[in-house]
Amino acid sequence: MPWDFWLILIALGVLLPWRGRARMKKLLAMPHVSSMERLVLYASTIVFQWLAVAVVGWRVWVHGYSALQLGLVFRNQTRLILAGLVGAVVIGGLEWLNLRRLGHIPVESRGPLQAIAERILPQSVFELLPYSALAITAGLCEEFLYRGFAMAALAQAGLSAWLVVLVSSLLFGLAHSYQGRGGIMMTFVVGLLLGVSRLTYNSLVPAIFWHSAVDVVAGVAGKRYLQRNTGLLVKFP
Repeated sequence: MPWDFWLILIALGVLLPWRGRARMKKLLAMPHVSSMERLVLYASTIVFQWLAVAVVGWRVWVHGYSALQLGLVFRNQTRLILAGLVGAVVIGGLEWLNLRRLGHIPVESRGPLQAIAERILPQSVFELLPYSALAITAGLCEEFLYRGFAMAALAQAGLSAWLVVLVSSLLFGLAHSYQGRGGIMMTFVVGLLLGVSRLTYNSLVPAIFWHSAVDVVAGVAGKRYLQRNTGLLVKFP
C-alpha cells in the first residue's frame, strides 16, 4: 500500500476521531448552543468533508485507481436506485421507530446522547435546511471515504472481502467516537451493513441513499423527540 494511503487511513482512524471528540467536548462545555453556532457547525463540517474528499480523490487519481475500484459506478441504474430508495425507506423507518421508542426513556437514563442531541440537531425549520445539506454531504463524502477509498485500498493491499468490510467499518465507528461507546458500536454495525451493500451492488449508490436517510431522519425527528421529557438516539454524520 502506498505511504500516502497509510497516512490517510491513520487520519481516518486517529485524527478524525480526535477532532470529533475535541469539538464535542467544547460543545458540551457550553451551557447553550445558539442557532448561529449550530449553523456554523454544519457549514464547517460540510467544508471539511468535501476538502477531505478532494484530497483523497487526488491521491487515488495519482495512483491510478479506477471508478470501478472505488464504487463510483452507476450501471444498472434502475436496480441501484430501487435498492437505494427501498433501503432508505426501510432504514429511515426503523430509525424513526427507534427514536419514538426511546422517547419513553427517562431523561436521566439517556446518558450523554441527550446533551449531544440538544447541541447538534436542528431546532427549527431554518436550521433543518442546512442540516439536511450536511446529512446528504455525509452520505456522499463518508461513503466515498470509507466504502470507496478505504475498502479499495484495503482490498488492493490483499485483505479478504470480509476483513475489508470489518476494518472499514471499524474506522467508520471510530469516526463517531464522540458519541461514546454506544455510538461507536451502533455506527460500526451500520458500517457493516453499508460495507456489505458496497460488495453486493459493486457501487456506492445504495449506501449513499441509506446513509443519508438515517441522518435526515435524525434531523427531521429531532425537534419532535428532543424535548426534555422524551428521548433521542443520535445518528450524526
